[in-house]
Amino acid sequence: MRLQQRVIIVTGGASGIGKAIAIKAASEGASVIIADICENPVEGGETTINLIKRAGGDASFKFCDVSKWADVDALVQSTVDAKGTLDVMVNNAAAHGRSALLETTEEEWDTVMAVGAKGMFFGCKRAVQEMLKQTGRNNSEVRGRIINISSQHGMLRAPFDFAYGVSKACAVYMTKQIAGDYASDGIVCNAVAPGKIITGRKGAPVTPEAISYSRARTPWPRLGKPEDVASAVVFLASDDASFITGENLMVDGGWMAS
Repeated sequence: MRLQQRVIIVTGGASGIGKAIAIKAASEGASVIIADICENPVEGGETTINLIKRAGGDASFKFCDVSKWADVDALVQSTVDAKGTLDVMVNNAAAHGRSALLETTEEEWDTVMAVGAKGMFFGCKRAVQEMLKQTGRNNSEVRGRIINISSQHGMLRAPFDFAYGVSKACAVYMTKQIAGDYASDGIVCNAVAPGKIITGRKGAPVTPEAISYSRARTPWPRLGKPEDVASAVVFLASDDASFITGENLMVDGGWMAS
């Protein structure tokens, strides 16, 4: 119960990695706000909120388009109004392109960057605004924690997915900048960088060619699960990570080491 009595927002919490983060946080005692543009998982299956509540956890769903400041502002304000605080902001929402540079249209670029870069900027900014008003829980030196979901593709190329790779590079940079600028204010900011994670979604990321490429790049004898990322997020959200800020924690089975 490392997150007992803590209030956590997870953007993109209805599906995939975000769903696993929300479920894991709730199992550790957190009150979880699932923020997304739809409640049903993209990959199918039961909703995040139903799974958490059936297990006895505390969760609520809030519609939020992270590319719109008004939505993010309302998300944080409603959370604080209902729960009294915001302890952890997990900026997980993302959008993929599927094109190399020359095939990337302006529309695709704008869509991916609106969620992955602007949406993360909005989430970080609104969380910091709120956290600066807070005192650390139980006299803790930490006023609040931000965890951004980046990717190994924020540090090396995302094959034929130009806009997505750039958006994740933004996540890595934002994390370091915010961590340094607001450390003296008691705000912690870290990132988690997943490798190849199998979420159950169909399409281009799980074609035989894509899986073969990922297996060849990953030294560990399996590819990742959403729960692998969720465990890293819970660690960074807890007091176990008491002197860690500005880090981009790889959860990639050794991809970046090979």
